[in-house]
Amino acid sequence: MEESSNVLLFGKYDMAEVVVSDGGLAKYMDLTPTNVPHSGGKHANRWFGKSKLSIVERLINNVMRTEKYTGKKLKSYKAVSEAFDIVAERTKKNPIQILVDGLENAAPREEVTRLQFGGISVPKAVDISPQRRLDIALRNISRGVVAAASKNKKAISMCIADELILASKGDMTSFAVAKKEEIERVAQSAR
Repeated sequence: MEESSNVLLFGKYDMAEVVVSDGGLAKYMDLTPTNVPHSGGKHANRWFGKSKLSIVERLINNVMRTEKYTGKKLKSYKAVSEAFDIVAERTKKNPIQILVDGLENAAPREEVTRLQFGGISVPKAVDISPQRRLDIALRNISRGVVAAASKNKKAISMCIADELILASKGDMTSFAVAKKEEIERVAQSAR
């Protein structure tokens, strides 16, 4: 019989061995061990409530972006679970570690905002807060998955697995990493 303190995500993956190398993002990535990443929205409408949400549940919630998956949490839960199995099989590593590495590589550090000076607006590069960096990374990974899965015969779980593996390597063919580079390049020119 297994110890009760050793809680595994989806009954397979240990969240305790995951390491976050980006110190800024570490505070906002909740890696508390849980069997089922589903909180029922108990952190909604609270300041920084989403930082208390499991990072895997935030990925699942972000996958619910298309007309096919809107409001269908169980369907996206199963897709993410299958994707984690594919990632584990392909990389021989913990898929949660792959997700964390992908988020670190897809999180932009700088973006552009518009400042009003009299009647003109001037673009200005600004640093991004860690919470927003994580939000943008999750959003871009999910948008990349949705774009890859639409009008494609490939299952969404395969698309999630591909995007996570590419993002964890920092590969430019990943939608999220390409978006990060684009945001940072525009910010560089607006300094």
